[in-house]
Amino acid sequence: MSNTTIYPQFALASLDITNLYTDVPVAETRNIIAKNLEDNHIDPQIRQELLKWYYTITQQNYFTNNGEILIQEAGLAMGAPTSGLRAEFFLQNIEHIHLTTLANKHKIIKYFRYVDDILLIYD
Repeated sequence: MSNTTIYPQFALASLDITNLYTDVPVAETRNIIAKNLEDNHIDPQIRQELLKWYYTITQQNYFTNNGEILIQEAGLAMGAPTSGLRAEFFLQNIEHIHLTTLANKHKIIKYFRYVDDILLIYD
């Protein structure tokens, strides 16, 4: 990105993500995954198994703090191997919805997505 020229007539927008895993809505993300599986014509039996897997994993939001086992009430468990994938489904859906709206309002020149931020350059 350091080679990207931002001319005076352009605006730069950065959409920062904070507290990503704990703020991902579990039920909404399940619905996003279910729709994605359906839209991609995944066999209904496989869809059902994957959604059962999703339910099981989201019900096991356990972690330890100072030797005490706690249950995370909302969001995705930080450090769980599957949390990144589930967060990715949620983020892609948010990007699709909101970037489409922004693209219709502004002429988006470049779009970059990297670990913690989304960068838009538009005029």
